[in-house]
Amino acid sequence: MMNNRNENKGFVDAFSLAEILIVLAIMGILIMLVVPNQAGVASRSKSLEAQSELKMVHNLQYANHLQFSKYSMDLTAINYIPHKLVNSGGTANYEITIIEASTSSFKAKAEAVVDFDGDGQKNIWEIDQEGILKEVQPD
Repeated sequence: MMNNRNENKGFVDAFSLAEILIVLAIMGILIMLVVPNQAGVASRSKSLEAQSELKMVHNLQYANHLQFSKYSMDLTAINYIPHKLVNSGGTANYEITIIEASTSSFKAKAEAVVDFDGDGQKNIWEIDQEGILKEVQPD
């Protein structure tokens, strides 16, 4: 006759409360190590919006330069249609502006309208007539 110890005492194999608490504490520590790193990932992924919008402005400025032999200070003149900003109920995180434009050069800027990581600095990117993207102020 097989005698099972758990059947006699009415116990079921399970984890104790102490074992569960230790596992939860370890998981909490691991999550605390990972979460701060994820904040940087979010701001870097949002900066892709600035980069793609500035590349679009560069392409439109290039086409404008081919047609009129000058760069424009006016975004609407180059047919750039900005997206509605998040602080106005839209989805765009960056405001696009042209800083300078002449017959031979231009510079455009994408400035974040939101402080992604709450450090008081907003992300700023610039592009020039050569298509060189530069992060002026990281977030």
